[in-house]
Amino acid sequence: MIALSLAEIAEVVGGQMHDIPDPSAEVTGPVVRDSREAGPGSLFVAFVGERADGHDFASAVVEAGAVAVLGSRPVGVPAIVVEDVQAALGALARHVVHRLGATLVALTGSAGKTSTKDLIAQVLQRKAPTVFTPGSLNNEIGLPLTALTATEETKFLVLEMGARGIGHIRYLTGLTPPKIGLVLNVGSAHIGEFGGREQIAQAKGELVEALPAAEEGGTAILNADDPYVRAMASRTKAKVILFGESDEADVSAENVRLTDSGQPSFRLHTPSGASDVTMRLYGEHHVSNALAAAAVAHELGMSADEIATALSEAGSLSRWRMEVTERPDGVTVVNDAYNANPESMKAALRALVAMGKGRRTWAVLGKMAELGDEALAEHDAVGRLAVRLNVSKLVAVGGREAAWLQLGAYNEGSWGEESVHVSDAQAAVDLLRSELRPGDVVLVKASRSVGLESVATALLETGAEGEVAAR
Repeated sequence: MIALSLAEIAEVVGGQMHDIPDPSAEVTGPVVRDSREAGPGSLFVAFVGERADGHDFASAVVEAGAVAVLGSRPVGVPAIVVEDVQAALGALARHVVHRLGATLVALTGSAGKTSTKDLIAQVLQRKAPTVFTPGSLNNEIGLPLTALTATEETKFLVLEMGARGIGHIRYLTGLTPPKIGLVLNVGSAHIGEFGGREQIAQAKGELVEALPAAEEGGTAILNADDPYVRAMASRTKAKVILFGESDEADVSAENVRLTDSGQPSFRLHTPSGASDVTMRLYGEHHVSNALAAAAVAHELGMSADEIATALSEAGSLSRWRMEVTERPDGVTVVNDAYNANPESMKAALRALVAMGKGRRTWAVLGKMAELGDEALAEHDAVGRLAVRLNVSKLVAVGGREAAWLQLGAYNEGSWGEESVHVSDAQAAVDLLRSELRPGDVVLVKASRSVGLESVATALLETGAEGEVAAR
């Protein structure tokens, strides 16, 4: 973070200083909420959680070098006390972002946010110092903490914005007002909480409504292939750039194909020129993510050749998202277990099939959460798609939703042993250990709450006799 005195921070957040001998003392290190991350020059933000109260760690963080605590009560060490810690954190982030003047890029969507954010960051880093959301810290706490890691050298700030209801993105854009806003898609993720795609579109569109007008530098980057997103052009005064396969798209891909290992290759077209891309990521769904990143980079002055080179060299920065690892015995494990929704599940299945040409393919799938009344139909549809794509074997893991996956496969024509329903992750591991053969490709995917990453971990430990080669 940029250096700020405790007196200035107290003024910004509307707090009272307690036990602070020197108000001019400066916070020069990171702003953290985890006491284990506190160090010299840091500011510790004390939240009261369900299992722990951050105020209880106040003495320990100061001993570790923290300058002060931002909390809701005095703690016997230097502290700035406020009524609402979350609101204070947001106010501090807004102040720092305004002081820095970096170009702020915000993105949202039902699927692909984190992968696209990682691509944008890796492309923009080639042009200038860039700070971006780590992992999926895209909520009212994670977003301001990310913004506060920016320094005077930061030129681009790339922030992922998530939403679980109307008004959430409006709140986040109030903390960190974007100049460029990207909307990827409107899908089924959290449809049970929102109530329908129209409500999801309403929430996601709050991002483009928050952008400055075109004459003030505001730019909305929209998916031309998603009708809900395309319609958001009418909700903004910003300049609109479209990406996708549509003839209307300003940034598009031509001659899209997958390599023998399942990696996308295409010719990128931008208003400034065209160039060839072959990605290191797996699955055709990353083409749309790449086009979104390219549109952002084009708007910020990068050439088609620069963008294509960066996209071709970009990797996966966030764990458990299409992590492809080959065991010494030739079994390939694809760990995509961080999260799942209908769109990402179908994309992962198609990537599995592309990677497994001529090899046996296994889809180890679990529950997709927060689908509400759509849950039965969506799980059934994924099971059916696995059969249509000729996945060699579907392993549905868990309770009711897993049974729906297996039932969908059965009703689509999986009459023999092409699909099986097992009770839990350990049962899936036992099955795979007994039946996997060298050369097989295994996809592991479910919503985060299911914890199916344990299956991928166990499979890699099983094949760890010798060095594991990570692609």
